[in-house]
Amino acid sequence: MNLHEYQAKQLLKNFGVRVLGGNPVYQNSEINKAVDSISTPVMVVKSQIHAGGRGAGKFKNSGDDKGGVRVSMTKDEAKLNAEKMLGKILVTKQTGSEGKIVNRLYIEEGCDIKKEFYLSILVDRSSSSISIITSTEGGMEIEEVAEKEPENIVTVNVAGEENLSSNTLETLIKGLGIKEDQSDDFSIQIQSIYSAFLGTDASLVEINPFVLTGENNFIALDAKISIDDNALYKHKNIADMRDETEEEAAEVEASKHELNYIKLDGNIGCMVNGAGLAMGTMDIIKLNGGSPANFLDVGGGATKERVAKAFSIILQDENVKAILVNIFGGIMKCDIIAEGIVSAAKELSIKVPLIVRLEGTNVDLGKNILSKSNLDIISADNLDDAAQKAVSSIN
Repeated sequence: MNLHEYQAKQLLKNFGVRVLGGNPVYQNSEINKAVDSISTPVMVVKSQIHAGGRGAGKFKNSGDDKGGVRVSMTKDEAKLNAEKMLGKILVTKQTGSEGKIVNRLYIEEGCDIKKEFYLSILVDRSSSSISIITSTEGGMEIEEVAEKEPENIVTVNVAGEENLSSNTLETLIKGLGIKEDQSDDFSIQIQSIYSAFLGTDASLVEINPFVLTGENNFIALDAKISIDDNALYKHKNIADMRDETEEEAAEVEASKHELNYIKLDGNIGCMVNGAGLAMGTMDIIKLNGGSPANFLDVGGGATKERVAKAFSIILQDENVKAILVNIFGGIMKCDIIAEGIVSAAKELSIKVPLIVRLEGTNVDLGKNILSKSNLDIISADNLDDAAQKAVSSIN
C-alpha cells in the first residue's frame, strides 16, 4: 500500500525522523487556515498523488505550467497556488496522459537547503537482505543517476538487525562525503529512518531529497513509503491511511474479495490460481502474439462465489475481448472451478470468447461439468493451446 507524502512524514516523525511542519488540505475552505499557520516566510505547496515527477508535471487543460510542487514566497502566493492546484488533473511521467486528480495538497514550511542527497531503504530479494541506497545526487531519479553517474551511488546491504552497525554508518558517511561535524546527526537520522522501515513493515522508504540544511541538520524533505500489504493487519493506523481514490476501482474491489488483481493494458482477460502460474500465463499469451488485460490470481482456496466475482471484475475492463481461465487443481478442485465458471457465465451473460484450461484434482469432473453446461466455452488441452485459442478468438 502506497502512502501520500504527508502520511509518510507523519510515520517518520513518530520514529524520530526530522521533518518540516506542514498541513494537509482536502478542500478549498481549508486553504487559508493551512497557509496562515505556517511560520516560515517561504512555503511549498505540494500536490498529493501516488505518482512521481510531481514537480515537473503539468496541469491538464489549465494553461498553467508551473508544476505540481510550488515554492511560494508569500502567504498570498501560496493561497493562490493552492487554489490553482486542488481538484485539478496533474499529468506526470508516471501518471500517463490521463493524469490524476489532485484531491489533497500538503502545504509545508520552507527551509535553507545546503546540500541534497538521495536515500532509500528497500527489501532486496536477490540477496535476501535490506538494501540502503544513497547518492550525492539528491532530487534526481535514482535510475537516471545509475545510468549516467553510477559512481555517485553508495549501496549497503544489511541483514535486518534492529540497529545499524557502525561499519554500515561509516560506509555511508564516507561514500557521501559527510563531514565530521555532520556525522552524528546524519547517523541518528539514518538510524531513525531505518527504524521506521522496520517498524512499519515497509517494502520501500524513499527520501528524495534527504537534505542538509544551513544549520547542519538533516531533514527528510520529501518522503515516499510503501507498506507490505501482508503486514497491514498489524498496523490498523496505517491501513486507515489508504486512499482508495488513488487506486484502480477494480483493484480495490478485488482486494475486498481476497483476489489479487492488477489491471494491464491488453485485451485478453486472465483468471488463474497461483501467482507463478498467472505470470506464466501472461508470458505465453505474449509469446503467441496476444496481450494480457490483467493479472488475476484467485488463490488456492477460491469458492464459486469468488470465481464469479473474478469474472465480474475482469469484465469491468471494456478492453477485454476474450477471457482465458487457467486452473491447476490442487487445494482448489477443478470441479468447483467449473461450477463457478458455469454459474458466472450464466449470471453475467458473458459475451466474449471464454477459453478454459483445467488440469489437476478432479479435472475429469470439471471438464464434464463444462461440456454439459450448453455454454459456448472453448476447451483447451494445455496452456500453449489455451493461449493460441485465446489469441485467435479475437483476431
